[in-house]
Amino acid sequence: MKLLGYLAGFAMALGIAAPVAAQQSRLQAIIDAGVIKVGTTGDFNPMSVRNIASGEFEGFEIDAAKKLAADLGVELEFVVTDWRSMVAGVVAGNYDIVMSGTSISEGRARVVGYTIPYTYVGTVPLVLKSNADRFRTWEDANQSGVRVAVILGTVFEQQARAAFPEATIITVEAPATAWQEVLAGRADVTITSNVDAASIMQRFDALTVFEDGEIRARRPLAYITRQGDFTFINFLNSWLELNLAAGFFADLEEKWGL
Repeated sequence: MKLLGYLAGFAMALGIAAPVAAQQSRLQAIIDAGVIKVGTTGDFNPMSVRNIASGEFEGFEIDAAKKLAADLGVELEFVVTDWRSMVAGVVAGNYDIVMSGTSISEGRARVVGYTIPYTYVGTVPLVLKSNADRFRTWEDANQSGVRVAVILGTVFEQQARAAFPEATIITVEAPATAWQEVLAGRADVTITSNVDAASIMQRFDALTVFEDGEIRARRPLAYITRQGDFTFINFLNSWLELNLAAGFFADLEEKWGL
């Protein structure tokens, strides 16, 4: 805690000689307000899930957000967002940081700031077990008449359009999920992270990954904040380095099955 306080103070001290944007860092605003606002979707198991019964958020990212708030010595406030509007929300200042299992993409990096990565995931295809013989490889899904469901505005939409140019891409908006479209028979295939797929298959035995469908698009997960706020990003990177070295994120991976 003392080390994190030192890092926060040092980062803000650097802002004295830095540009105006750094002097107006979210870090100082968070400390002054005594609260950090975290944007999260609540629809990405096991990263960020909203418990229907309690209304509370749970998951890998929720535990990380609680640790971040505690280390900063401030209260934690979750702000519900969705994949389509999360970037606009952080740019508009609706929340200080997005912690929801967001992967790094060139498109997002044009308009937001990223921290260093803290874990890696990949993409796998999901299908009904009853269709497992029909869809064994990624190429099997790239056919005219095949319906591929994805959530609008996610990296999976981009990947699906690139991987399945011959198929019909069906986009759904949260809180609907793409795998529900497959379960309901409104789509044949969906793609999602290997982490999400493992959780989905535990809950729904009717779904499976392609037998010969390798993991594609291995990519880093990182936290999103406003672009150009180097004071805040430097603090977050220092916090991540400390907690990666201490094994905190390794413990989260074990707890949540990453």
